[in-house]
Amino acid sequence: MITVVVNFDLPPGTTLADATARYLDSSKKYLGAPGLVRKHYLYNAEQMKGGGAYVFETREQAKALFNADWIASITERYGAAPILTYFETPVVVDNVTGEIVS
Repeated sequence: MITVVVNFDLPPGTTLADATARYLDSSKKYLGAPGLVRKHYLYNAEQMKGGGAYVFETREQAKALFNADWIASITERYGAAPILTYFETPVVVDNVTGEIVS
């Protein structure tokens, strides 16, 4: 598995309610995305940062989603280009299912 952490600057003054509304507006486009296991939206009020933590089955699937059009849409939506960091995810602890996946 691959985890991709995406960060971008939020427009000044963006509240948690503002970010939540924007995130909900975009969330449906990720349902059924090829290889996407889970996405967590992120918000940090102190640093005015937003983003997401995405878990994919493969790096190729992640790179297919995070194409030039996707980067342009995030840049336009938030006024800042996203920074993407890819991580191999060798072990996952899932307390919902009570499993450790490797």
